[in-house]
Amino acid sequence: MKDFLLKQWLGNSIGDYLWFFGIILLGFLFKKLISKYLSFLLFKIIKTKHEGLGLDKFDQLLIKPISSFLMLSVIFIGSNNLEYPSSWNLVNQNEFGIKMLVSRGFSLLFIGSIFWILIRFIDYIGLILKRNAELTENKMDDQLIPFIIEISKIAVYVIAAFIVMGSIFNVNVAALATGLGIGGIALAMASKESLENLLGSFTIFFDKPFTVGDIVTVGNITGIVEKVGFRSTRVRTFDKSLVTVPNKKMIDAELDNLGLRPVRRVKFNIGLTYETSADQIKLIVNDIQEIIDKHEKTNQDGKVRFQDFGSSSLDIMVIYFVNSPSWEDLINTKQDINYQIMEVVKKHKSDFAFPSTTVYLQK
Repeated sequence: MKDFLLKQWLGNSIGDYLWFFGIILLGFLFKKLISKYLSFLLFKIIKTKHEGLGLDKFDQLLIKPISSFLMLSVIFIGSNNLEYPSSWNLVNQNEFGIKMLVSRGFSLLFIGSIFWILIRFIDYIGLILKRNAELTENKMDDQLIPFIIEISKIAVYVIAAFIVMGSIFNVNVAALATGLGIGGIALAMASKESLENLLGSFTIFFDKPFTVGDIVTVGNITGIVEKVGFRSTRVRTFDKSLVTVPNKKMIDAELDNLGLRPVRRVKFNIGLTYETSADQIKLIVNDIQEIIDKHEKTNQDGKVRFQDFGSSSLDIMVIYFVNSPSWEDLINTKQDINYQIMEVVKKHKSDFAFPSTTVYLQK
């Protein structure tokens, strides 16, 4: 048995290969258990009581990257006793060749797994912060938290890139940082639009023309602000389309923040048939005025007046104000009042007019 284990194959003993595959097998068998334990230790650092954000959610985000890190560690430990066959005449790993490609490729995967864990950890922190923001009345934190999460992730990616360039590709990071400082001006000139959008995002945060959840109109787009990012703002229109608007346009164009209106105005005309008498019109006008004044969602500034003799109708102007900036309150109040107006017109033996033409025939 001892002779069998010492038998050489491709520059390594059978015992070395068994040791390697044994460690890999143990790592594979206990990978899930160890990953869940490490995930539990990390979870204890930021333990939260929010419903739906417990250990199960944390495991869902962290188990895969932790498992990848563990398997790469196991492969590294198991392969320590293995050597490349001398008959291959491979060059040193400091020179370009198989050894260099394998070594640096493995290092790249190992560093990537570490930063993958860090990114998922930031995602979980972001979920907690968003849940905390939902419990406050201030909408500013709803808008600021996604922005902070994005900045954190970008910082992690930049650090990872510098580490990879310095440790794997042997790039002089200090010289590179100096070069980036000099080349930053040229880069800024080349990416003028992106820079303007980035500055626009900071203007939105500090000037606060709107916050997440506000109803805004920009150009011909009207909808609810869902997210403010580095480059653009996402607006959900009322037909459920998601429109991405560059931040530069959000601060340069005329923006109407409907969410800041204390009231919403409704204005329309009612056309009655010409068979309606003056007394009927007076009663209809008075009843509609009373409906508007007594409605729980309107104020006392509403006006109902007989205004015009139309081409095919007697026109009554209706103006009232809904005491809420909410779109739902607006459309629900309009519907309620419209139903009552129909009942009033019917009650006073009149009817709604429609475009018509009277033709007189003469012999």
